[in-house]
Amino acid sequence: MSTILVVDDELGIRALLSEILTDEGHTVELAENAAQARAVRSRLRPDLVLLDIWMPDVDGITLLKEWGGLGQMTMPVVMMSGHGTLDTAAEAARYGAVAFLEKPITLQKLLKAVDQALARPGPAAHAAGPGAARDTHPSAPGALPAAAAAAPGPDQAAAPAWTASPGPGAQEPPARQVFDLDRPLREARDAFEKSYFEFHLAQEGGSMTRVADKTGLERTHLYRKLKQLGVALGRGRRGG
Repeated sequence: MSTILVVDDELGIRALLSEILTDEGHTVELAENAAQARAVRSRLRPDLVLLDIWMPDVDGITLLKEWGGLGQMTMPVVMMSGHGTLDTAAEAARYGAVAFLEKPITLQKLLKAVDQALARPGPAAHAAGPGAARDTHPSAPGALPAAAAAAPGPDQAAAPAWTASPGPGAQEPPARQVFDLDRPLREARDAFEKSYFEFHLAQEGGSMTRVADKTGLERTHLYRKLKQLGVALGRGRRGG
């Protein structure tokens, strides 16, 4: 997959984009300002940069001009802003940006912009030469852990009554699951939801896109829900 540099001064934006793109199978590098972005770009030569416009030291348009002036626009750049205008987007395009994403960024627009930018021909396309070195950069390892069937004790939360094997070949669940209902409603509901999402993640081989489609949740909401419930997410798998 590709190496993507996310440049944004907001910690929450960096964390969310990193999580989504890592789940898509990409290697993600983060920078909170122009100085860090310059250093990462020089060290790794990423395949794509997601660049925020409004940053406290050097703004994204200025950094974009700088890279262009130095002949360093060897990768596509997608601009991001929560306060952008048509003039701003046009200026970014004049200096080489391939797309403009308005915050809050929807999942569908993010993934579409990333896919289209990475598919563009030109010096940033994945090819032999410099790109070959980037392909060896390690992505975040890991996999969805298997859940073991277990009967709950009197003071225990019920474990899912199914066993998941890694990947799409997970076992079919038995028709019946047992939950401890002798506890507060919130705890019982959380236990059920945790088991529910673990079940679907196992059935879909860890694919967040398919789980979102199957459960009827918008994918960003699904990420937050899984983190809230403490559901372990597989890494290094493509979310589609």
